Amino acid sequence: MGSGLFYPPWVRTPEDRLRFYASQFPIVEVDSSYYGMPTERNSALWVERTPESFRFHIKAFRLFTHHPTPPLALPRDLLAELPQELQGKANLYLRDVSRDVALELWQRFERALLPLESAGKLGAVLLQFPPWFFPGRESRAYLVSCQERLPQYRLAVEFRGAAWLSERNREEHLRFLREQRLTFVCVDEPQRFRSSLPPEAEATTELAYVRFHGRNRETWEARGKAASERFNYYYQEGELEEWVPRVRSLQEVAREVHLLFNTNYRDQGVVNARKMAMLLGAPLPGLALVEPP
Repeated sequence: MGSGLFYPPWVRTPEDRLRFYASQFPIVEVDSSYYGMPTERNSALWVERTPESFRFHIKAFRLFTHHPTPPLALPRDLLAELPQELQGKANLYLRDVSRDVALELWQRFERALLPLESAGKLGAVLLQFPPWFFPGRESRAYLVSCQERLPQYRLAVEFRGAAWLSERNREEHLRFLREQRLTFVCVDEPQRFRSSLPPEAEATTELAYVRFHGRNRETWEARGKAASERFNYYYQEGELEEWVPRVRSLQEVAREVHLLFNTNYRDQGVVNARKMAMLLGAPLPGLALVEPP
């Protein structure tokens, strides 16, 4: 996002950008924690640089959600504990690392967020699962295990597959999330793909969480595309209007409603978020972007 499109010209450093962003929006979703483990130091700095009411949603490290993870994304000391053949692989999966390494990663992730939690600034930990995380007993058991690893934090779960909300599975899975106190992540995204989740408004906890990914069908499942290309989308007013009654319904059943715009090319997130606020008639406390650069 160019400084002239959202940030004033004098806003140049990461600290300045965060301070300015926090003066415009009350929540941010941190995406960098997906690519590399967060640190306590950064969390403490985020606390210092934002208003008391500001909130951070933190995306879970990709190894935790069964995504391919380059070995170099692991902390150096844990990377050194891996067998040489694993260190040389292009990508690792959670099944590749030992139970001890996986447990240590979970514990470090938990500790890294403590400054945010202690300051009352941690929103939720977002678990975004890939299309190959299919519904079933094993997947549900894994979600429970994630909750056991991070017992003091709120967890929000985003699926990438229509099977989770199929006519056969919908009620069972929403009931499971409610029973486990896991927040279901509603989405707006291109439809008629195997990875597409229907645009349903459901709240399974006191937090209603909606992520807007845009509707760029050409790039949604295209291989080798950067995030800025996959989510390159300016919403039309009519497309966002579809969500107004859904948001209103969420406000009736949830204590908090957070809308996150993942359209992150140039100023798209800001334009789309402000357009949504206008359609809702007033700034929404939970209207925000996914980690502006």
